[in-house]
Amino acid sequence: MPEEIRIGIDIGGTFTDFVVIDSQTGSINTFKLLSTPWNPAEVVIRGIKKISERYHSLSNAQQPATFTIVHGSTVATNAILERKGARTALIATHGFRDVLQIGRQNRPSLYDFFANPPPALVPEDLRFEIEERVDNLGNVLTPLDSVAIDSLITTLASQEVTSVAVCLLFSFLHPQHERVIGNKLSEAGFSVSLSSEILPEFREYERTSTTAVNAYVSPVLENYLGYLEEGLPKLLGSEGRLRVMQSNGGHISLEDARRNGVRCILSGPAGGVIGALAVAKLAHIDKIITFDMGGTSTDVALVDGLPRVTTESVVGGCPIGIPVLDIHTIGAGGGSIADVDLGGVLRVGPGSAGADPGPACYGRGDPLTSPATVTDANVVLGRLAAEYFMGGEMPLDPERAQTALRRIGKDLGTDLLHAAYGVIEVVNAHMERALRVISVERGYDPADFTLVSFGGAGGLHAVDLARRLGIPRLLISPLASTLSAFGMLSAHMVKDYSQTIMLPGDSPSAQVKKTLEPLVERGCQELHENGFRTEDILVERMLDIRYAGQSYELTVPWSEDGGDIATLFHATHQRAYGYSSLGAVLEIVNARVRVTGKVIPPELFPQPMSNRDPSLAFMGRRSVVFWMADGILSAVDVPLYRFERLQPGNCLEGPAVVVRSDTTVLLGEGDQAEVDRYQNLIVKVAPSPSLTHAGDEGREES
Repeated sequence: MPEEIRIGIDIGGTFTDFVVIDSQTGSINTFKLLSTPWNPAEVVIRGIKKISERYHSLSNAQQPATFTIVHGSTVATNAILERKGARTALIATHGFRDVLQIGRQNRPSLYDFFANPPPALVPEDLRFEIEERVDNLGNVLTPLDSVAIDSLITTLASQEVTSVAVCLLFSFLHPQHERVIGNKLSEAGFSVSLSSEILPEFREYERTSTTAVNAYVSPVLENYLGYLEEGLPKLLGSEGRLRVMQSNGGHISLEDARRNGVRCILSGPAGGVIGALAVAKLAHIDKIITFDMGGTSTDVALVDGLPRVTTESVVGGCPIGIPVLDIHTIGAGGGSIADVDLGGVLRVGPGSAGADPGPACYGRGDPLTSPATVTDANVVLGRLAAEYFMGGEMPLDPERAQTALRRIGKDLGTDLLHAAYGVIEVVNAHMERALRVISVERGYDPADFTLVSFGGAGGLHAVDLARRLGIPRLLISPLASTLSAFGMLSAHMVKDYSQTIMLPGDSPSAQVKKTLEPLVERGCQELHENGFRTEDILVERMLDIRYAGQSYELTVPWSEDGGDIATLFHATHQRAYGYSSLGAVLEIVNARVRVTGKVIPPELFPQPMSNRDPSLAFMGRRSVVFWMADGILSAVDVPLYRFERLQPGNCLEGPAVVVRSDTTVLLGEGDQAEVDRYQNLIVKVAPSPSLTHAGDEGREES
């Protein structure tokens, strides 16, 4: 059989990560390249070229290697965040053109009377109406005015519209009107998104918003994927397959991604959660909090056995109703820019130096004006070994980092070290708040979980964050810096389907099954078309249920044997809200089906245990600045270890620095780390010496 090479690619704001797995040898190789924000596909092509040259030179000429690529892209995300998507129009039922503008009338800041809501994705002059009306039972009250469609097409062309979202009232019950409009628009050359296909559920605003987002980002993703599809065969030959990571934790085919760009909004962070689950499972850990700190952003999620899925996410101010992994993202990363506002307050992020020019220590741009970043602060404090960055292939410039931080210190009226430490404290405060949002604010005690840290910058901040939150244990994989890309190769093909059905809670099982089966058949057929056998397909049936009169619902699993769905819902409601109403009338709102095509995940092999002595990994000592118990900043001489040379069973005592070619781990005073059989670093986090966080005084002085 030909050798199969599996490639996972995660495009970040600063670096793009590559994980390469050889199916024959089981070897896993990783590397990082600086991202190319002006054309994200450029770095992908560059990385694939590097991989193909290696494997084509090694493979048998008669049986060339085949390549399978799963990649997550920020293209769709950036298009909506930066408002650089396609020129999009909306067609709605007469009287409903302003649904996007009206929204839920929620103020972004409750007590700020001058706060402006985010602008609607489709401007007012590109929102159009058409005569038609369907009632809440799916009956046609006003037939579609098909003549008006031709007039609309002329108007859309004159406005230079390239993509159209069609969202008609109750189209999830009667999709025919949308299909007629969609067919005519497609024939006229427009990219079309129909709400009855994207999100066939009630709640007009969320359905319209999700459809508009899909129409807005899909043409951008289409151009990007088309560029890749054209360039990859030249590098890989005909034996190459490309799949795209979704926000729900699974991947889809290239064709699906082109039509459903909204499903790829959070593809990179979703890969990280799947990768964290994979390494935590090997360590027999099922309750984790994921902490993914890259160069531009930080993504956090809580997993209690299974990853949480939500249909209530908001990206760039736009609600998205499709299922996505419940991930909280903030603009905090190694490249987050530090500055001092007019009031003399130190701020860090959400702006990022990105890949170009990058942090001041990257040595790009004018040294007198290069922005000070979190990475620069870590260099100044000695926590990031400049000479070992990126395996020594991209050494950092400490003097430039010092120059940038001195400007911050001057504005704050403090010295270099206090300015650098202040930057670390501020960004840690942002990330601590994010971790509390997905744990404490949802009723979970962080002490019951293990923090799984990854991303290139995560290891420098994870131990301190765990200490602040009272998390006793930390797991850092040897794949930490590229874990999102690894997770993409661990993910299955997953497709979600939904349909609003509005049935009484005591509806017969046969009636409920009748509403679910069309979704099941559609899902299985589409996975068969993607090459999956019946025995490799998993079908999950779910129902959205609520107490009659409630505004929102909870999702519970449904099985064909009937089961006591009411008891299950009451128990779910009790866990979520702390109470249940056993005698209340129930209502089934939506039917949901998740169809999973199972793939064989990459295998990580355990290594034989060694002794506790880590001396083979010892590289020397270095000076690192810490906040001391007596309330001063002081340089401490600490051991420096090479992560790659650590053996299973080795134990480390903090304070210490563990450096790897693509990431660095900082251990504090009292922390203890042990290497497990999979070469994960398992850190026993020393408790904080007091109820206040270490360094509170430092934040005050900074």
